[in-house]
Amino acid sequence: MAEKAMCMSTQIPDDEDIQRENNVRGLTMLGHFGFECLPHQLVNRAIQKGFSFNILCVGETGLGKSTLIDSLFNTNLKEKKSSHFNSNVELKIRTYELQESNVQLKLTVVKTVGYGDQMNKEGSYQPIVGYLDAQFESYFQEELKIQRSFVDYHDSRVHVCLYFISPTGHSLKSLDLLTLKSIDNKVNIIPLIAKADAISKNDLQKFKYKIMSELVNNDIQIYQFPTNDESTAQMNSSMNKHLPFAVVGCIDEVKVGKRMVRGRQYPWGVLQVDNENHCDFVKLRDMLLCTNTEDLKEQTHTQHYERYRCFKLQKIGFTDVGPDNQPVSFQEIYEAKRQEFYDQCQREEEELKKKFMQRVKEREIAFKEAEKELQDKFEHLKRIQHEETIKLEEEKRQLEEEMMNFYKMKAGSETLQTQGYTNIKKDKDRKK
Repeated sequence: MAEKAMCMSTQIPDDEDIQRENNVRGLTMLGHFGFECLPHQLVNRAIQKGFSFNILCVGETGLGKSTLIDSLFNTNLKEKKSSHFNSNVELKIRTYELQESNVQLKLTVVKTVGYGDQMNKEGSYQPIVGYLDAQFESYFQEELKIQRSFVDYHDSRVHVCLYFISPTGHSLKSLDLLTLKSIDNKVNIIPLIAKADAISKNDLQKFKYKIMSELVNNDIQIYQFPTNDESTAQMNSSMNKHLPFAVVGCIDEVKVGKRMVRGRQYPWGVLQVDNENHCDFVKLRDMLLCTNTEDLKEQTHTQHYERYRCFKLQKIGFTDVGPDNQPVSFQEIYEAKRQEFYDQCQREEEELKKKFMQRVKEREIAFKEAEKELQDKFEHLKRIQHEETIKLEEEKRQLEEEMMNFYKMKAGSETLQTQGYTNIKKDKDRKK
């Protein structure tokens, strides 16, 4: 618009033009106009669509994960207490629809159950790593679809991990270091000292310093509040020095003076959750929900997810440059991969054919050997049968000869017996 205004020719108006301009009716503007209304459009659309925020709470059983979430959102989500006797680490996933004024929030809270109760440290953090990768993979698969549905798609990628550290006052446990090292490149980590009222203020500051030293020495990257925005740079820079936050959660109200406050009643006094002199709960709430929510979501997409997406595409074989370090298009890479896959299929097909023919030949040889073996066995049995037949025929012949001799002897015996009986009878008759 400015360039067009500069290119217009300038002419000296005459009296008629001046009079015509004086007679032009002016209109009163009732509101904003032009592109300065764009922020209002974005705000209205965002409010209509609603917001989503996904939190991962990692920590041992009994450190107050559920209580802190209730305190952050000033509500009672009615979570059941977890047991210490779980054989494996499980993830409890709950989604809530919250509303504050006219702003709707779809809150997804993922909590670890049984974390730190097992002897196997790898089994304790592996389900967490698997869940983070699974959410990245789900989003990645949605991106690869021809017809994507991101309008109705529920983005379940974790935006922030609140890591609860046991208030020992000494140092981080080996499980803490292993877990943080395994997930620091997959999610924004904000370390918290749980139940900070169990440590004195002097010991708490020493504990904070020791935790940060161990994180630096082990090259563990935690989320740093951004300082590139002038409106929040000073506040975020100050909050980075308070990490890890020492927090205490509570939704119960106690009476302090003439007012009711959220806090815990002890014999020696009241710990106020919303008092910055007592704990860092307010700092965590402001940094997490009031100042850096969108930055957490942006970091999740532009850093952690992009790292996962790059790894997956490189694993598949896609690159931005070719062998000659020249930029290549996605279509060229696809055609090259397609040709490579086709050639590989052809090679595998030829190898399978060779293996098939080799196995067929081996089978034929085996069948021929089996057939020859069976034929030899048949001939052997046939010879044995023939020999047995000849032997039986010889025995039959001998038996028949013996029978003939027996019958001859029997006939001779009967003849002699008849002659003897006749002679006896004649002798008897002669005597008479």
